Amino acid sequence: MAPDHGGPRKPPAPGDSLPAAERTAGVLWDDPAQPRRGPKPSLSRAAVVAAGISLADAEGLAALSMQRVADALGYTKMSLYRYAPGRAELIALMVEEAVGPPPDLAAEPPGWRPRLRAWASALLPRLSAHPWAVEASTGPRVMGPNELAWLEAGLAAMRGTGLTGAERLDAAVLLLGHVRGIAQQGAAAPGGDGGAGAVEGELGRVMAGGRRRGGGAPPGGAPAAAAAAPGTGQDRALEFGLERILDGLAVLVRERTGEG
Repeated sequence: MAPDHGGPRKPPAPGDSLPAAERTAGVLWDDPAQPRRGPKPSLSRAAVVAAGISLADAEGLAALSMQRVADALGYTKMSLYRYAPGRAELIALMVEEAVGPPPDLAAEPPGWRPRLRAWASALLPRLSAHPWAVEASTGPRVMGPNELAWLEAGLAAMRGTGLTGAERLDAAVLLLGHVRGIAQQGAAAPGGDGGAGAVEGELGRVMAGGRRRGGGAPPGGAPAAAAAAPGTGQDRALEFGLERILDGLAVLVRERTGEG
């Protein structure tokens, strides 16, 4: 059995009776509890989260368990509960670390469009580097400081557009959905390197394989396969969808302000 280096023998009692959402919010937003007496524990929340991320990066979210993380660190599973009351809370902390803080959009050219473009473009590599984060951040849940800061940065980029608060939120969610979709498809492609290039490359391979098996190409198939073939130009999957979404927003902004 792995040694217990400084961890408690049971999870903190207060968390046992808290609703799941409240327990997750406490882990994400409260400062990590520090021991009041005795030697400083050699384990840390950062180490636990890093081990969880490493495991999920290598094997996927389904492989993640408190026991696996404890084994990787050389501690007992009970030692981890000081830092994360359970698997759900650990995953929430991992998502926070994976997305990190948003970029400083004030450093971008002025205007809602270049800043939203920079916002979406900065998020894709974060999610592509940790494909499990897309799965882990799906559905209603408690968001941590980093995730909330990303959302607020997107909303702030649309100040002065004439859009209502609800419309700005919907626009941010729409952009987020596009980025998440690209990251998810990139992770599913062979090689799992994430990102739009993997999506386009795999589409080209599938279409080329279909042509070989079918002895030719259906009407219009050859141009489509050529357009999707790998190595035919700069990756456009993210940019193409992003620009079309921004084009649509520009129409609405122009209606409200006379500017676009």
